[in-house]
Amino acid sequence: MAILASRTFARVSIFTCGSIVFGVVALTGLVLLHDAFTYKECHVDNVPLNPLALKPRLGGPKNLPVITSTTSDEEDETNKELSKKERLVIVGGGWAAVALLSSLDPSKYNVTLIAPNNFYLFTPLLPSATVGTVEPRSLVEPLRKLLARVHGHYIQGCAVDVVMGDPLPVSAGGGERLVEVEVISGDDWDGDAAALGTPVKSSRGEVGKRIYVPYDRLVVAVGSVTNTHGVPGLENCFHLKTVQDARKIRSHIMDNLEIASMPTTSEADRKRLLSFVVCGGGPTGVETAAEISDMVNEDVLDYFPKILRAEAKVHLVQSREHILNTYSEKISEYAEAKFARDEVDVITNARVKRVEPDKVVYTVRDKSTGETKEFEIPSGFTLWSTGIAMSPFTKRLTQLLPNQSHLKALQIDSHLRVKGAPLGSMYALGDASTIDTRLIDYLYEFVDACDQDHDGRLSYPEFEVLAEAIRHKFPIASKHFVKMKDVFDTYDKDADGKLDLNEIASMLIEVGNKMTALPATAQVASQQGKYLAKKLNKLAKVRDGGRDIHAHTSEELQDVDDQYYKPFQYQNLGSLAYIGNAAAFDLPLPEPFGSFAGGLVAMYAWRSFYLSEQVSMRTRALLLMDYIKRGIWGRDLSRF
Repeated sequence: MAILASRTFARVSIFTCGSIVFGVVALTGLVLLHDAFTYKECHVDNVPLNPLALKPRLGGPKNLPVITSTTSDEEDETNKELSKKERLVIVGGGWAAVALLSSLDPSKYNVTLIAPNNFYLFTPLLPSATVGTVEPRSLVEPLRKLLARVHGHYIQGCAVDVVMGDPLPVSAGGGERLVEVEVISGDDWDGDAAALGTPVKSSRGEVGKRIYVPYDRLVVAVGSVTNTHGVPGLENCFHLKTVQDARKIRSHIMDNLEIASMPTTSEADRKRLLSFVVCGGGPTGVETAAEISDMVNEDVLDYFPKILRAEAKVHLVQSREHILNTYSEKISEYAEAKFARDEVDVITNARVKRVEPDKVVYTVRDKSTGETKEFEIPSGFTLWSTGIAMSPFTKRLTQLLPNQSHLKALQIDSHLRVKGAPLGSMYALGDASTIDTRLIDYLYEFVDACDQDHDGRLSYPEFEVLAEAIRHKFPIASKHFVKMKDVFDTYDKDADGKLDLNEIASMLIEVGNKMTALPATAQVASQQGKYLAKKLNKLAKVRDGGRDIHAHTSEELQDVDDQYYKPFQYQNLGSLAYIGNAAAFDLPLPEPFGSFAGGLVAMYAWRSFYLSEQVSMRTRALLLMDYIKRGIWGRDLSRF
């Protein structure tokens, strides 16, 4: 019996090993075979070109080259057909733009994308790139590969101005609509600097070349820049918005560790070099602090002198009472407890007063006495991650357009159209936009539409019509009109069974104040991009079906967006954050299921989610390999 069992075990072992060897050999063979068949010797001659593609005409208010034709417009029949379609120009190459490209019908629009960098960046994992957990190359995907799906054109540049023509589209006799773009070629171009609004100059000190790009529909998806809050000394801080930021931070941290390891470094300098200060307790700040803490506790402990681990300290300065204050209280408390165990110094209710090259000065108000006390932390590295502000292009648009009063973003309606621009010609997505919540501006429009007996007051049946109109125009206000009779009775102050103009105005003001703007997250930007793509597909289908979607009267353009498609409605799918070999999830579920935070299991769930969110199998494979390398060999501690 024992002999039979041993033979069975040996046979199974042989079959298992053989299967593994066969699988490895077969997979290697398939890869080599694929490589052999995809090798090309390609010679291209006599490419058809429109003369305007090589020598654009001059035009527009500034008499600049107008790019009416590109070098790829006539290279095949598909591009020829698309060159005759509506011009859809997308400014920006982030989450919103990529989501739009992924869902747009490839046969409906002549697409041009303008961005300072020719790649899409998976920003949520930038904190991991600062300490070598993942490589920057694993977080980027070339925009040209994403544009290939819709046969789009890419222009490396930075949009700086817009010529909006008049309310009529060009096809209906309106003036030409143009985006002014600054472009620089070769070594002069710094895409990261341009993306953050830094003036780009050539080696001769000249400002970059300017061109005009015509458009029928313009999508503004330029994101945002970091908010300074007027704090002096931010030139001494690092920011975390771009790949270059992550590389600079990684090099700086490695330099600090190597200098602190030298015997000639004084004790005071070593403690300063090993003091890492993060200003801002939001997801980016928390995840960066967690990544630095993990690196210190793991890789620094293993490969550097032990004194570095003993003296290294991570500080997190937060102006609110809790870190991750936009998450549930349960998650904030878990993150703070986790940081306490990891010896991360969390300083709450503190405001940074100024940042100096070697320290951060902050103030804390004593709740009992009201007295403000000043403190300082020696710092060898300071990260500034405290909210968002308008990019230069967004700010320029607010100057050109009427009724743009928001301080951080372009105001848009529920169809994502920019307020003040010709109807249906300009959309804004992601961090560059915020949905208008001023219901009071539509007081007379709502009353005129719902006051059936024209007495200037609304009965309860008329009020129900009003509520439906508000829910349609402002979907984010829907939750404030659930118990209709209670709402009506609340604002019927004189209890006469009707709402007069003052009572209606009071209701619109209070509801508007209760409406909260959508968060500036990748999730919102992605949903907006997909929504806009589906709507543009619908409008193109209507257009190609023979209907004139640009039909207009002498008074105003037809609201085709509202006629053919529903307004945008955000679906909160939850939030997540990395907090140091652990992760926190804040899901839109009832307690106790909505909030979840835990150790390794939660961390692997966090990693799995981000793997699934990659835009290509290439970046998914690279990211997976980074995680495997980190798990087996630790982080890459090289300085480059």
